[in-house]
Amino acid sequence: MPTTYAIIQGNKYMDATLYTGNGGTQSITNAGIFKPDLVWVKSRSAATDNKLTDSVRGVTKALISNTSGGETTDSNGLTAFNTNGFTLGSDTNYNNNTATYVGWQWQAGQGNTVVNSTGTVTANVSTNTTAGFSVAKWTSTSTGAATIGHGLGVAPACILIKLSSASGNFWTMYHQSLGNTTRLCINNTDPASAANANFWNNTSPTSSVFSVGQDSNTNGNSYVGYIWTPIAGFSQFGSYTGNGSADGPFIYTGFRPKFILWKCTTTGATDWDIYDSVRDPYNAANHRLIPDSSGAEQTLSPPTFDILSNGFKLRYGYSSSNNNGDNYIYAAFAETPFKYSNAR
Repeated sequence: MPTTYAIIQGNKYMDATLYTGNGGTQSITNAGIFKPDLVWVKSRSAATDNKLTDSVRGVTKALISNTSGGETTDSNGLTAFNTNGFTLGSDTNYNNNTATYVGWQWQAGQGNTVVNSTGTVTANVSTNTTAGFSVAKWTSTSTGAATIGHGLGVAPACILIKLSSASGNFWTMYHQSLGNTTRLCINNTDPASAANANFWNNTSPTSSVFSVGQDSNTNGNSYVGYIWTPIAGFSQFGSYTGNGSADGPFIYTGFRPKFILWKCTTTGATDWDIYDSVRDPYNAANHRLIPDSSGAEQTLSPPTFDILSNGFKLRYGYSSSNNNGDNYIYAAFAETPFKYSNAR
């Protein structure tokens, strides 16, 4: 493992914050005291949409992970990115009175954007190379392949793209464990779609650009992209194979996870899952939210998995997380690197 880490306290760059709605306006403070560039809000207690707002498209501009809809203007949704969190209006998806919520937050350029002309398409990009995260916005009109600059200086491991200007298109994910001919759609339960050059032009991302083919979900209109590269001790993007057992696989991350997103890639009709250590401060973790569903938080019994000082271990054979012989991809972000973390 590295002897030094760029990030020792994970919540200075990524955080999960719990709050209770008040039906009016309120500001939510993150523990790491940073200005977020992507905020993903979901009600825990009610069936509401997953709302994603970023600093590049701007406040009140929301996308919904559980639908294929285009960008909406939520005038009473997320109304400000603050130096220590974000401010909300009265929209019930964000701040219904007495409802409980979680807000997942990532830091990129803290509201600062640059024009990136490295690729064939010019993009507005907010980047944090320390945290390995960029938010990019671009418009492509070509019917051929295109490249977009991301500013990270290292090849991305995970890219999530959404057509923002119109509805009817999927959220499209590139994941390094699946390769450049395959995509996943975060708004549905489908397995990975493979052998199609129209997603990523059969071209892996480089240290300066990522490529898109002619699929309308990634090229030919206006888009936003969330782009991550792994940072030792802070983030990891990998895969594992389930065994269907209560003594499930152990996945080494090199840190104690705060946030984990995973998806079965080989079998259809399996939801995406999000867990975090703020909603589950003690093992075993069993509070599940689903990015492709508006449903309220589920409390699973038996519990799903344990969060460990150096990774996570599956504890039950749920189809969405540990079906025997199925493959899964994940994205994980840290509380602290293994060198500094304690067991739970």
